[in-house]
Formats: sequence, structure tokens, C-alpha cells
Amino acid sequence: MNKGAERFDVSTEELDALVEQARPALDEAGYQKLKAAVRTLSVMTTMIESPDTTLQSLRKMFGQGQTEKTASVLKRAGIPTEKPPAPPKPKAPGYGRHGAKAYGGADKVQVAHSSLRSGDPCPECQRGRVYAQCEPGVLVRLIGRAPIEATVYELEKLRCNLCGEVFTAKAPEGAGDEKYDATVASMIAILRYGSGFPMHRLARLEQGLGIPLPASIQWEIVCIMGVRIAPAFDELIRQAAQGDVLHNDDTSMPVLSLRREIEDEADESERTGIFTSGIVSTRQGRQIALFFTGRQHAGENLGDVLTTRATTLNAPIQMCDALSRNLPKMPEALEVIVSHCLAHARRRFVEVTPNFPDACRYVLESLGAVYHHDALARKNKLSPEERLAFHQQHSGPVMDQLHQWLTAQLEEKKVEPNSGLGGAIAYLLKYWERLTLFLRQPGAVIDNNVCERALKRAILHRKNSLFYKTEKGAEVGDLFMSLIHTCELCGANPFDYLTQLQRHAGELAETPSLWMPWNYLDTLQRTSASIDWG
Repeated sequence: MNKGAERFDVSTEELDALVEQARPALDEAGYQKLKAAVRTLSVMTTMIESPDTTLQSLRKMFGQGQTEKTASVLKRAGIPTEKPPAPPKPKAPGYGRHGAKAYGGADKVQVAHSSLRSGDPCPECQRGRVYAQCEPGVLVRLIGRAPIEATVYELEKLRCNLCGEVFTAKAPEGAGDEKYDATVASMIAILRYGSGFPMHRLARLEQGLGIPLPASIQWEIVCIMGVRIAPAFDELIRQAAQGDVLHNDDTSMPVLSLRREIEDEADESERTGIFTSGIVSTRQGRQIALFFTGRQHAGENLGDVLTTRATTLNAPIQMCDALSRNLPKMPEALEVIVSHCLAHARRRFVEVTPNFPDACRYVLESLGAVYHHDALARKNKLSPEERLAFHQQHSGPVMDQLHQWLTAQLEEKKVEPNSGLGGAIAYLLKYWERLTLFLRQPGAVIDNNVCERALKRAILHRKNSLFYKTEKGAEVGDLFMSLIHTCELCGANPFDYLTQLQRHAGELAETPSLWMPWNYLDTLQRTSASIDWG
């Protein structure tokens, strides 16, 4: 037998130093290639040492073409697709240059003509008169500033040379009574929990711009803000519980204090995971996002949310994948109609397509037709009942044929049950009723993608900050992520929303339902109108 290669423990720093030593003998292209190879080796070594790493995860990370589109999956499997060329799509909005209307958050400055007024004689023809047009001419100007700015007011002091009394000038109007304005807390929260910008990174940026703002001060500011606007988060939970469709899933999220608690318990506890659960509730076209971090699974957090659901409402639809921890454990009085994610079932076939290209092609193209029909329903803005009838007419026959084909593969022993394809088929057949609820229930959706996208906010935090230090930190993060992402789902401005919640904390505590992301602007208008009337 051949002996294994001798193991050498080399740190990444030592490898980088060796690469730098070899740099004089290489051209720039060769140096970059060698540096990339060393970094790839370091990442692979770290992944291989992890017990959670699988061969499939290595292929996904280092393989080319990560997209799961049917055409790309089949192409990687060596199957040419004879799909007719699609008509060119119109250019999606939001790319390239933007018009003035795109700058909704910009200050508007009205500039009057320097020499003409509406009704004045025309200086060109001397016969007509000029009148104001509905659409003004526009100029857009952008300037760079620090995320958080500071103003130092130098108040003049006068001292009597006889009695010693000192007279200090009053602060100008608009200086405010507090050192940190409400907008400071809002900006820190948006950067930290909306864009994944760690506090120490913001502190370094502000310090470089001459405005010291330590991470500890930032944390105190957002903590105080979190207490003041907590009623809005509680109201979000209550209203999310009344939803027609609730999506839920979770992702791992380290919390150092909980990790130490788990280690102290040793073998006493069978549960060692820490998660951030994402819940997206949909009702009447409005979506609410909630985040909960701790030792509870997504199903348990969903069960806690639904305890505040009105008993007069019908059972909601729950969309999740087939993991048992995603199902809520609730009293018999509270029921849900469980629907499973078709994208998860499809992914199982994507993973085995290189080994079973022909069979997987049939499944992927069949499911592709269903997704096409669902896209048409969204494009035409069909009601839940109209969407159900549309799917029954167009997707129903496709799914019936697919079910017959899947059943035949196992019953006629065309597929080895223990193979990758056999496992994918068994999964699809086992959860067929839940995977095809969209063919029987109005309002049922076909996948859990909306929750997967919401969880990317928590994943962004994990990538940039790595962990939460304490449970309190996780609670604050959940509160702000929930409010910020709900604003984005509703098309509201999260910075303005968080600022207004702070400035109207008293009214928020009394009537939190009037200060939700979708109605707070109406509440502000009514409040200002009543003040003007008074």
C-alpha cells in the first residue's frame, strides 16, 4: 500500500509570503494566477475540514455556471436544447441613466425665471405673452457627504468685568435639544441592518471624515431607538398573524452568548442549533416580513406569531419546504393549510441532471411550463380565484402527466429507487399533495422564493459581521430588519419611516396600527392637517 503524503501545516500568511517571494520571477498575469490558486487552495482546505461540506457543495462553489435555469442545467449536462429564439425583451427599468423622477428622495428646489413672469409679453416676438408650463425644466446635481454629518455651533460668550456674570448666545433655531438627531439613529440602523455595514466599519469611515462616532456610541443610539419604536414591531407581528399566506424558513445565525449557553448544557440538550427565522405574511397584496433569532426553529416561531390570529379568520396557507422543523406546533384550534415549495423539489432534479440527463430534462421542462403559467398570471394581475382557474386549465394537465410519468418510473422499475434520480422522484411523489396545492386552493403559491429572498438580509449580516454577540443584539437586529424589509416590500422609504417613528413615539405607543409602513404617510398628513386647522 502507498503511504499517504506527509502533512505540512502551513498558514495562509506563509503561503502569501512565498507567492510574494516568487513575484520577481513572474509576469503580472502569472503572479495573479498563482495568487488566485493559493487562495483557492486555502478555501478548499477550510471547507474540506468542515464536517458539513459535501461534494455537491464543492461543485457548486468551484464549478462554472451556478444558475439553475433549465437551459443552463441541460447545457452543462451536455444536452443541446432546440428552443426557438425568444423575442427580444424590453429593456428593464432602473439601469443606465436615470431621469429626474427617479430621485424621489432628493430635495426639490423651485427656481423662478429671473426676468419673466406668467402673462408678461414675449421678449422674442414682442406680440404674444408667456405662460408657465406644467412640466418645468430639470437639473439633477449630486454631492458627496458623510453618512452622518456634524455641526459645531460656537456660541459667543460675554462676561461682565465687574460682577463676573457670563452671557452666552442662544442656540440658533433648528439646532435641536439633543446631540444626536433622530436621523442619526435611522442612518445607523439602515446601514447596519439594511445594508450589512458593521458598526466598527462605519466608525472608521466617520473618523476618517473628521466626525468621531465610536461603535459603542452607535450601539447605544440604536438600542434607545429600538425601545422607542418597539410598538411598531409588535403591531407588525399582530398584523402578520392575520395573513392569508405565510412563508417561513430559517438560516443558521451564530449568537455568542447562546453558543456558550449550549456548551454549558453539554449533553443535557439535544438542540444545538441557533437560527434566524424569516416569516413573510401576505394579505390583500400587502407583505410583512418578520425575523426572529434564537434557538427556536422557523415552525415554532410561526406558531408563536399565529397565537395572535383572530379566531374568526379561516385557516391560513403556510408555504415552506418539507423539513419538519418548519411546521408550526400549535393547538388544535389553530390550523394551517400546508403547502410545500416546488422550487425545492425541482432543485433535487437539477442536482442529478449530469447523471440522468434525459429523465431530468422531462421533469425540468414540465415544471418550467408551470412556472411560465404562473408568470403569466402575475403579469396579468389575476385574482386568486382567476389564478386558480388559470392553473387548473393550463398547469393541471402538465402536472397530471408528470405524476403518471413519475409513478411509472418506480412501479415499472425503470429507475433504481436508491439512486439520486429515484430519491428525487420519491420526494416529489411523497409530498405531491402539498406541492400541488396551487391547483386546488385559491391564493396558494408555488414556491417559497419570497422568504428565501428575505433571509438574504440575515445572511448579509452573517457574512459581514459573522455573529451577534448577545441575545439583546439579536433582538435589536430582528426588530430593525423586520421594519426595514417590510418598508421595502411595501415601497416605503425606510429611512423616513424610522425617523418619523422616533419623532412621533408618543402617538405610536397609543395607536401603533396607524404607523405602519403602508399608512404612516396618511397619518402624518392627517396630523399636520389637524394642526393647521387648529
